[in-house]
Amino acid sequence: MLRTIIIDDERSGRQVLQQLLSRHCSNVNVVALAESAESGKKAIDEQHPDLVFLDIEMPLQNGFELLQSFERRTFNVVFVSAHSDYIWKAIKFQPLDFLLKPVSAAELKDTVAKAEKVNTQVVK
Repeated sequence: MLRTIIIDDERSGRQVLQQLLSRHCSNVNVVALAESAESGKKAIDEQHPDLVFLDIEMPLQNGFELLQSFERRTFNVVFVSAHSDYIWKAIKFQPLDFLLKPVSAAELKDTVAKAEKVNTQVVK
C-alpha cells in the first residue's frame, strides 16, 4: 500500500485526484489532503508518505519551493499541473512523473505502477 498525500490549492483538484485514485488504484492509501505548501509540508512531516502528488502553482509558496524546503526527500513526487511549461523546471527535482491536468485514469494507473515498482526497491 502506497501512503500518499495530495497537495493542491484547488479543492476540486484534490477531490478529482482522490476519486481517480480510489476508483483505479486500490494499492494507494491517501493519508492526507493539503491545500497549500505549508499544510503540505506539515502533512509530509507527520505522515511520512511514499508518494506525493504535488501541484506547482499555489499562492504564497509553489510546489518547487516546497520541495526545496526539505533537506532530504524521503518520498517520490509526481507533479500535477495544468501548465506544461513547467515540465523542464520540474525535471531538476527528479520527479517520478509529471501529469497534466485533467489527469487521465490510464496515465494515473501507469504512474502508480511506477511508484509501486520504485517503492519496492527502496528499503525504508
